[in-house]
Amino acid sequence: MGEIVGVGLVSHVPTIMFDEATRRELNEGREISLVPGHHRLRSEVLDRLRPDTIIILDTHWFTTVEHVVSAHAHREGKMTSSELPRGMKQIPYSYDGDPDLARLIAKHGNELGTPTHAEDDEYLPVYYATVNLVHYLQKDERFVSVSIVQTGEDDDFLTLGRAIGNAVEASDRRVVILASGGMSHTFHRLKVIDQHEASDPAHIVTPEARAADEERLEWMQAGDHARIIDAMDDYHQHAPEGGFGHFLAMIGAVGGRDCVARGELYSDYENATGTGQVHVWFERPEGGWTAG
Repeated sequence: MGEIVGVGLVSHVPTIMFDEATRRELNEGREISLVPGHHRLRSEVLDRLRPDTIIILDTHWFTTVEHVVSAHAHREGKMTSSELPRGMKQIPYSYDGDPDLARLIAKHGNELGTPTHAEDDEYLPVYYATVNLVHYLQKDERFVSVSIVQTGEDDDFLTLGRAIGNAVEASDRRVVILASGGMSHTFHRLKVIDQHEASDPAHIVTPEARAADEERLEWMQAGDHARIIDAMDDYHQHAPEGGFGHFLAMIGAVGGRDCVARGELYSDYENATGTGQVHVWFERPEGGWTAG
């Protein structure tokens, strides 16, 4: 029987792929905390837990009529971002996938009534919400990416999470799930965006968006995931990235409303051109995800 050994909300913001000198130039001479946070996640978490497979819930992979799961045995190539080629150009990637687990996720998703498809076409694009995490976190784990369906609602993502949890349990894998995306996600306008590139959260697009993010970070640290789920209608006013589907699917895989895992920050809460970014790790409680 497989098990989910840990989950995390993890930022993939483009700035992490810039060289250090550029990062410091954009951030008033300081390193953005997301980069050392990634190194800590690798050395302090993944090296300790040694997962077989890492599932990445990819907020840049938009689908429309179904959840899609990458089912490739291996993926290799170079990725240039259509959004920001100046900063993310010809990034190499090479990693093994987990076709059996991908197909199990699709099977369990469809059984739960949420349309889910496993795809292994070699021309299926890879997005930087996956590639940037692979760049920092990869050793010998397998990686599976899962789309965030743009027509999905909160319950659809929670159901997808249940399907992932059921699939892992039916497998023999040790799995980590990473919700790859931000929190509130509205950018400053083009004419002023270059004035808001520093990581200080004073640059978050509105004080209200910052307050909503920080409130949810408090709930994450307290393990109060039911409160986060119950307050989604209010949070949608601040346009969380991917409708917060990455977080909901992640938490749905480990108990949803009943999950009591407390979050530990592996970075500061930071700005990225108006959006809220952070790394939060959730260790499995000693008695299980829902046992406290």
